[in-house]
Amino acid sequence: MDKPSDLVGKALKLASLVDYQDGAVVSREIIKKDTGTVTMFAFDEGQGLSEHTAPFDALVYVADGRAEIRIADSTSVAQNGDMIILPAEMPHALKALTKFKMLLVMIRKT
Repeated sequence: MDKPSDLVGKALKLASLVDYQDGAVVSREIIKKDTGTVTMFAFDEGQGLSEHTAPFDALVYVADGRAEIRIADSTSVAQNGDMIILPAEMPHALKALTKFKMLLVMIRKT
């Protein structure tokens, strides 16, 4: 697998950056800086992330499939091509309704 620095300057298909694995959540860090991170995730159907909070805002871009995303008491279904912002300090969780890939962009407070 390429190192993140090997991805620089290349046109790549976002969904191809990480592969699905049966019964698992797979992640691949694309960019890691003091100011934030960009990580690609692949979730097998039914997999998810339990409720948690983060100290900074995050943006989820759906690259494949569908997932239920809950922020506090509000639930949305996001699918291929959708994006959703996860506000800092708000509890959120997600569950893959189908096999699901997302790009997570986290911006740290300065």
